[in-house]
Amino acid sequence: MDDADKSASERLERLLASLGREIEQISPNGALEWVEQGGLIIDIREPHELASGTAAGARLISRGMLELEVGSQVPEIDKPLVLMCAGGDRSRLSAASLKHMGYERVASMQGGFDAWRQSGLPVDQVETREASRRTRYLRHLSIAEVGEAGQQRLAESCVLIVGAGGLGSPAALYLAAAGVGRLVLVDDDRVERSNLQRQILHSDHLVGHLKTESAAQRLHALNPDIRIETHTERISPVNAEGLLEAADVVIDGSDNFPTRYLLNEFCVRLEKPLVYGAVLRFTGQVAVFDGRDRNTACYQCLFPEPPRPEDAPNCAEAGVLGVMPGVIGSLQATETLKLLLKIGHPLVNRLLRYDALKGEFSTTRLVRDPQCPTCGQ
Repeated sequence: MDDADKSASERLERLLASLGREIEQISPNGALEWVEQGGLIIDIREPHELASGTAAGARLISRGMLELEVGSQVPEIDKPLVLMCAGGDRSRLSAASLKHMGYERVASMQGGFDAWRQSGLPVDQVETREASRRTRYLRHLSIAEVGEAGQQRLAESCVLIVGAGGLGSPAALYLAAAGVGRLVLVDDDRVERSNLQRQILHSDHLVGHLKTESAAQRLHALNPDIRIETHTERISPVNAEGLLEAADVVIDGSDNFPTRYLLNEFCVRLEKPLVYGAVLRFTGQVAVFDGRDRNTACYQCLFPEPPRPEDAPNCAEAGVLGVMPGVIGSLQATETLKLLLKIGHPLVNRLLRYDALKGEFSTTRLVRDPQCPTCGQ
């Protein structure tokens, strides 16, 4: 061991000692015995380290996502876990972290994957990133209107979603699945059990957690290849411009009129397309207000001033059928993909309404108001 390796090893020992965790270290063959007795190997290496494969049957959770994902992938805190990295150092630190989280039996594999392979133990090949990408988006690549060029355009796009609730949930899930390269989520609330009837981004075991944290965990698990950026704050005149400036499309998943007027104002000012949605009881509506085209209607053309509270109760007061945000949020995701891919006819100057009880869609033509305080002359 040279001086640099010795110094690094000593620093690791001091760090583990400061954590107050004695981490059990086992050989690759010992790890195999744990697996045969019902245990699990978790490979915490990064995707670029997996070209030579992984231990047969190992679960892949990169070190950076371990604390976020382990709870959903391994909910049993008494399950024996063996953490494996390339050489054995990262796995010891990670094992200490899982011990701190409450996992009862956690060990680190001595020598990591290098030792596993040298021991001649079975190895599973891991699909390369490019092959994985092609497999994931195969159904997109076969559509002439999307294809390789369109999928690349999605990968280079940024969508801002204001609200990680009923509307933001399906919109974010479908855009993540579609491969939109950067999703920016803005929400300052926490998950409540009364949310779960419609806010499908979140789970019961995360009640009380920040919605942004819960959403990031779910979206990253759905598509680890995209970037999820979260802002645990309420959008305001102070931060709106900074949040909107990089977005190609803005999705309004809010549930209040002040936020809607604010988003509309900044989308017009910054020339951004705004995909609006709203739900109540058994009905919902969606429209696109394109701030890039000053000849089209904006949100304030549709609602010159906020309705009286008694005329527009929110979902908490009037209720909403749980599936309604799913329908409207999915339509918002559809309009967003059309805008990003520059295909079809987005709902510009049109308001699409859905009545679930009647099973009917209807469309109303919108006309720009020349005297509109936001977009008028």
